[in-house]
Amino acid sequence: MTYDHTLEALDGGTLDLSSFRGRPTLIVNVASKCGLTPQYEGLQSLYERYADRGLNIVGVPCNQFGEQEPGSPEEIATFCSANYGVTFPLTTKLDVNGPNRHPLYEELTATPDAEGKAGDVQWNFEKFLVSSEGEIIARFRPLTTPDDPELVAAIENALN
Repeated sequence: MTYDHTLEALDGGTLDLSSFRGRPTLIVNVASKCGLTPQYEGLQSLYERYADRGLNIVGVPCNQFGEQEPGSPEEIATFCSANYGVTFPLTTKLDVNGPNRHPLYEELTATPDAEGKAGDVQWNFEKFLVSSEGEIIARFRPLTTPDDPELVAAIENALN
């Protein structure tokens, strides 16, 4: 189950996903130097809009795509806060593909997208929506923006 994983938080603490059980969670691999980085703004908007109704968002920095997340934990935190006002939790950098893929992403990448394709994360800002019970209920590829009606509808459904 997705909520059985414990991750290292960007601030050096522990991010125990079991604390999110009972609430849906959007897990997104993120990067600071990507053409898609402005999606942080939309993710923060989603968080502000739905956190009171129970939505969690977890940003997972990853440097596997064009080395677009080169910073230290402190640099990533400062960038996200200063440029996008990010208040949702961020983890330390993880591998989402390849031989060192984090076990969380072993589970997430087994889930197919709307076209039925499972497997490797394609790029930064791929999104996985997890139910309040910890089941992966939807996968959205990187070009799906946080305000995409299909993503918003899936979040609304998960919150009901």
